[in-house]
Amino acid sequence: MTLRSLPKSPAPHRVVALVQPPQSTFPLACATEVFGDHGPAIPARYAFEVCTEHPGPVRTQAGYDMLVTTGLDALERADTVLVPGWQQPVGTEVPSALVTAVRRAHRRGARIVGICSGAFVLAAAGLLDGRRAATHWARATELAARFPQVRVDPAVLYVDHGDVATSAGSAAGVDLCLHLVSVDQGAAYAMRIARQMVMPPHREGCQLQYAELPTSGPVTDSLAPLLEWLAGRLDQPVSVADMAVRSQVSARTLTRRFTEQLGISPGRWLLDRRIAATRALLEETDLPVETIAHRVGLSSAVNLRRRFHEALRTTPAAYRRAFRADNTG
Repeated sequence: MTLRSLPKSPAPHRVVALVQPPQSTFPLACATEVFGDHGPAIPARYAFEVCTEHPGPVRTQAGYDMLVTTGLDALERADTVLVPGWQQPVGTEVPSALVTAVRRAHRRGARIVGICSGAFVLAAAGLLDGRRAATHWARATELAARFPQVRVDPAVLYVDHGDVATSAGSAAGVDLCLHLVSVDQGAAYAMRIARQMVMPPHREGCQLQYAELPTSGPVTDSLAPLLEWLAGRLDQPVSVADMAVRSQVSARTLTRRFTEQLGISPGRWLLDRRIAATRALLEETDLPVETIAHRVGLSSAVNLRRRFHEALRTTPAAYRRAFRADNTG
């Protein structure tokens, strides 16, 4: 197997984070880790910047101030505007200057992203009207009550509409950011960043797994152990019956848990992971399609091509030409 090097992008995608006091440091750090500098091992394809409504010291929830010298004019040159949380008291109105700046950036064609409670800023700007959106499970009810025109989904980790995207709680911001990198730069580049961060490029499940439960004790029906087991066996034939035996439940119960926690069937989840692994191998290696088919558990090149086309409406060969790691176009 031959790994290709990743070329530098001729025009870095500019990401500007809009912060406001008291700023939560974790979602901002998550965005910085994904879109910031990764050193010589990963070519820079993003330029990351931070701005605020009133340049100067910005108070954080961590007990220190950070100096932000750039104002809202930075949004005028952003390709992506990212709002890493909105930590204001319940009912606090988003400043009109922020609403105006975010709307202007969106009209200009910038992608607007809300991490965690940052969805409140996007909702105040009217960018989520009539759309499905995510936020932290603890604030989902508040978001829905304040902005009834927004279809708040309290379960998902993130929602991406292309021009607008929102994520659940802070760590889900990493999931969303890595997803956006995959959309912008391809799965192979996103995987390089995820590996450097020592985390999976795609985390399964929904945020309801992390919501407060009415009783204490372990969540015995969590799918996490099974998903981890399956991820290490993509090259092997695994049936729903095999999954049920592994989880020590009936096939019907397992299917119900998948539907409740992931919104899809066990078979669909496994096929999606096989397709994702196929994409990465097409992008990063010269392996023949037949070899890839066996590595991802799709048995043959014929089956891989059929499944791949059903999922992505293209062929493996065409996908490789478009996204191979040495393609600078």
